[in-house]
Amino acid sequence: MTGVVDPEEPGRVLENGAWYTLDHPSAVGGVRRAAAVSALHLGFGESRAAEIGLVVSELATNQTRHAGGGSVLIRVQRSASAAALEVLAVDGGPGMRDVTAAMRDGVSSRGTLGIGLGTLPRLTTAWDAWSSPGLGTVVAASFSSPGGAPGLDRTTGITRAMTGQQVCGDAHAERDDDGVRTLMVADGLGHGPLAAAASQAAVRTFLDAPLDTPATILRHVHRALGGTRGAAVAIAQLRGSTLHHAGLGNIAGTLHGARSRSLLSQPGIAGSHAPSLQETALPVSPGDVVTLFSDGLTNRVDLGAYPGLATHVPLVVAGVLMRDLAVRPDDACVAVLPVWEAA
Repeated sequence: MTGVVDPEEPGRVLENGAWYTLDHPSAVGGVRRAAAVSALHLGFGESRAAEIGLVVSELATNQTRHAGGGSVLIRVQRSASAAALEVLAVDGGPGMRDVTAAMRDGVSSRGTLGIGLGTLPRLTTAWDAWSSPGLGTVVAASFSSPGGAPGLDRTTGITRAMTGQQVCGDAHAERDDDGVRTLMVADGLGHGPLAAAASQAAVRTFLDAPLDTPATILRHVHRALGGTRGAAVAIAQLRGSTLHHAGLGNIAGTLHGARSRSLLSQPGIAGSHAPSLQETALPVSPGDVVTLFSDGLTNRVDLGAYPGLATHVPLVVAGVLMRDLAVRPDDACVAVLPVWEAA
């Protein structure tokens, strides 16, 4: 579980959710039912749950029919007063040249994901989609309960457990303290429940710590992980027009802009061995994008390889990177902090 601190609504929690593989038309029914049941558990009415199931069914059907398969993530975002169901549909199919044209119900062409996308503007609270010919399609959708916020423009990330594991040893967390946005990625040593326990301890400490610099927050995390396996941890923080970063271990990062710059972590393990922590500061501009990712992904992250991707919501950006770069036999996490504005 990861958490998001909201200045207007403290205690927002984002649950990692579950990934569903769509490799055959028979798999569509399972992911549709999972979405509908999740909606009912959140307190959505039966008619709204049916609408959510319809959207997910259309996305999954498009993957099996036009893209040769894909995957769908279903997860929950909770707060004290509201909840939202988030859906991420990812495929590596032929892609589309014009997503807007596919918004018209019934539009389809052989070999492209098309039909069903018209349900997105009609039935979702918020949605976003990126696609490019030959590069597949990634669609994000949010369904909020009454009074809930869509949330797709929030800093966020996604995780995926290593094949054969029931839990993921990687985690991410995000917080917004009166406009100071801070992002953390943690990779618990090893795999399985003990790795997850370490990364979740990092999440709890990160969310509970007073607002401070990344290096200071990372020191809090280091002390808190003393009774765990330990974890690689990196923290990026956006204050006005400056990005601050500090990290220990194998969490990599990139600031994507007019010129991509690497965010380097120091050798060490939070909870075990931490040298004197150093913090870096880099200028940012509106439109820049920050990514942090565990070593389940390759360390070559280049948003420039995906036309227009940097302008999309963080969940879509994370979905594309997870699809293409999480190729190692390991837990994986990628988190995205967009620079919508810079003071």
